[in-house]
Amino acid sequence: MGLRVAFQGEPGAFSEEAVERVFDDAEVEPCMAFEDVFEAVERGEVDRGVVPIENAVFGSVRVNYDHLRTHAVTIVGELQLRIRHHLMGLEGASIDRLETIRSHAQALGQCRTWLRSYVPHATTEATPDTAGAARAVAAEGDPTVAAIASERAARQYGLTILADGLEDDVQNFTRFLVLAPENGDVSPIGSGPQKTSVAFVLQENVPGALFKSLAVFALRELDLLKIESRPLVGRPGRYRFYVDVDGAAYDEAVSRAFDHLREITMELQVLGSYPHGATYGGTLETGSTDAEQE
Repeated sequence: MGLRVAFQGEPGAFSEEAVERVFDDAEVEPCMAFEDVFEAVERGEVDRGVVPIENAVFGSVRVNYDHLRTHAVTIVGELQLRIRHHLMGLEGASIDRLETIRSHAQALGQCRTWLRSYVPHATTEATPDTAGAARAVAAEGDPTVAAIASERAARQYGLTILADGLEDDVQNFTRFLVLAPENGDVSPIGSGPQKTSVAFVLQENVPGALFKSLAVFALRELDLLKIESRPLVGRPGRYRFYVDVDGAAYDEAVSRAFDHLREITMELQVLGSYPHGATYGGTLETGSTDAEQE
């Protein structure tokens, strides 16, 4: 039996596909909410967790940045997965008679242009996950209700695909993180050059403070791959910054940058070092050297 790996959603979810892309013979553990995935990993109930962190069309899954900080987990891997959305309903359903379309808010956001163009008469309803929306459509038996989900979800729940390629951009990739318990086996997934994710809060909210924090990387010619900010709860106008830097935490230049960063921050967390992830289902037009893998 393979590793036990948790994901958010129901069987047929894109997150389940992400699990299967990374792990051979994994024992998948569906969870109702993202926090349930983090808690299962933190408590050691599963060996790994896989969660989405950002989508190229609709942006970051912000709540998962918060969970990274508040749970004792470590990032040990990542992947980029091409997301292809399908409209599905009962056999005999037709697009022009649809009244309601359900899916996860991220999926609905990734298909906004298509929805406005082809089903302006239908109401959209956000659900906890894409596959759950497909399961509910199959269970309710209402031909005026459809779901947006993956092709595998349509097969899983016996639904008919009414339209495909709903996503607003062909470069519709979602980046997923692979999580491990902080105090357990934190062996990285894959090999090759690594990146490191870190979260920090500045000591002072004064002009130039953020510049100084980013300069610790520039001074050492370290490439920043991502920067995200989240408000500090109860402290309006203050933020926690999340940064991905090219290099492992144990690299001398990265380690010294973090030491320097600690001097000008009131809080710093290294969230994990892990190899640059592979791209599945297509090729990113970002200069990535990851080969397409099917």
